[in-house]
Amino acid sequence: MKEYYDIVSNIITSNEFKSLKNDTHHNTNKYDHLLRVSKLSYKIAKITKSDVKATTRAGVLHDFFFGGRKDCQANSYLNHPYTSANNAKKYFDITDFESDIIKTHMFHHTFFRSLFPFINPTEKVRIKEGKPKSKEAWIVCLSDLAVSAYEGLRYNVGGKVGLYAIFLFNFFITR
Repeated sequence: MKEYYDIVSNIITSNEFKSLKNDTHHNTNKYDHLLRVSKLSYKIAKITKSDVKATTRAGVLHDFFFGGRKDCQANSYLNHPYTSANNAKKYFDITDFESDIIKTHMFHHTFFRSLFPFINPTEKVRIKEGKPKSKEAWIVCLSDLAVSAYEGLRYNVGGKVGLYAIFLFNFFITR
């Protein structure tokens, strides 16, 4: 995993990024969530021969916003990808490609919101704008969805289902 840490070390060692340890996110903290998503994205990018650096950096910065989603409109479900991309540009020299990956990581929520308008009815749906445009963007989007489901199972569901999910996820991530 030396290559992974070489890609993200300047980000994860910064004070701004470390401050995310104080933000609750998916029943864990945002710092740990971002590391999980970026590690899974890194591994999938390697397997699929995608742009590993862009995918990993976008994965570690996809939720790089301060505070909770309900703290302000800029942090909401459908707005926080833009806030995160702006923060990533401000604090780390990310490329436009990495920014686009970050901006589309919530496509799963955008898609379901368009089907079920009663979910977060105050947010406007931008389905065409929010659709991932590259293989790397799909990787981060799906990695975020998988990690979020894992975190939900890990902290909210007991019994065998939760234990199997934890085992499988840890097996894949730690290899």
